[in-house]
Amino acid sequence: MQAEFRAPRRRTRVMEEYEAPLPVSRSPEERSDLRAQLINQHVLVCHPDHIQKIHNQGYFGKGILSRARPDHSISDQWEQHEGLLLPVISQSRYDELLRWAGAALSAQGLDEDAVNQSLFRLSQPVEMENVRKEVGGEEDRQRGEEPGPEGGVCTHTKRLRLGSEVEPEAKRSCRLDLDPDYDPDPSSNQDSDSNPDSISDPDSDSDPGPDPGALGPGPRFVLVVPDSDVCGGVRQVRRTPVSLTEYLQLSLEEAFFLVYSLGCLSVYLHQEPLSVIQLWRMFRSLRPDFVSSFAAYQHCRSRGWVPKVGGGAKYGVDFMLYRKGPPFYHASYSVVVERVADAFRGSALHPFSWRSLAALSRITSNVSKELMLCYIIYPADLSEAELDSPVCLSRLKVQEVIVSRWVSSRERAEQDDI
Repeated sequence: MQAEFRAPRRRTRVMEEYEAPLPVSRSPEERSDLRAQLINQHVLVCHPDHIQKIHNQGYFGKGILSRARPDHSISDQWEQHEGLLLPVISQSRYDELLRWAGAALSAQGLDEDAVNQSLFRLSQPVEMENVRKEVGGEEDRQRGEEPGPEGGVCTHTKRLRLGSEVEPEAKRSCRLDLDPDYDPDPSSNQDSDSNPDSISDPDSDSDPGPDPGALGPGPRFVLVVPDSDVCGGVRQVRRTPVSLTEYLQLSLEEAFFLVYSLGCLSVYLHQEPLSVIQLWRMFRSLRPDFVSSFAAYQHCRSRGWVPKVGGGAKYGVDFMLYRKGPPFYHASYSVVVERVADAFRGSALHPFSWRSLAALSRITSNVSKELMLCYIIYPADLSEAELDSPVCLSRLKVQEVIVSRWVSSRERAEQDDI
């Protein structure tokens, strides 16, 4: 039975324009050296400009605080206040952020009095003159000491510039980090393993990366409005209790595709860049099925599809396939990756029974998608030593099979029409 091709379903509301599908340049000299870090078996992109380039040009990864696009911010509403553009939050939301800050201070071993004093000083209104001085001094410091990727002021500093407009990609804010100006014990050196809300900071002095000052602290000030009258009442400018920094998380397949296939990403571990071989072997140790999964991912990308690895978990598959990207079309295929030998035999990565396969097919059909089995065919003479290098990908073959449900009532109706 020949599979019926279904045209992708376009989304009704598209809020963005389609850019270049992949961050590819014509010559090696024009390629930008994007950077990611391997932290706790996850690949994270921390630089704000790198986040936007990677996500916008191919829809790689997802924001760790967002549903998909890495655009999480402390507030979705920003407005001008006495010539300064500030995020707007309600009093109840600000109180909640204060409780987060208090819990973080208590976790650092501070007593209750020190925590209360710190939160009291933090929650006091700030005069606009002091805000302007601090913002201006921060801009001067960024210009002199912390240039952005192209020699300018970093994106986080631009968002509070007087009279400027907030760019959507600048309104981002992965770690729970207290405002450094109100740390009662700045000399305390907490171990990163003891704080579950912290990860290695790319701004720290111990990081000798190519762009040590590119990631700013986020908006330092917020405009707090009363809960009873959001559009009026007394509004106060206060310091931000916590800074939530949005990072871009890449799947292992996405990260290796950017490193190996496109050559535009460098992955660092403990401030040292990993070679392609090192990264391949590390990903294989983290995921035993990485070779098959990446072969299927690269095959789909080379055919013009946008595979999303994390999106397939709720449907019980390995990844979903999108035309152009998730903002423009709904997913067309649910993909299950299988590893087989030349004779289509071998230990299955997904040991389906007829019942489980029928259930998966029905789930896929109910969400208006098609189920695709992507078989990665290994040659019989492929040794384990060859699998220790990405060169083995050239010997693998890919075969797709579309699985569709046979509905007896529909079949009878079609025969009656004939």
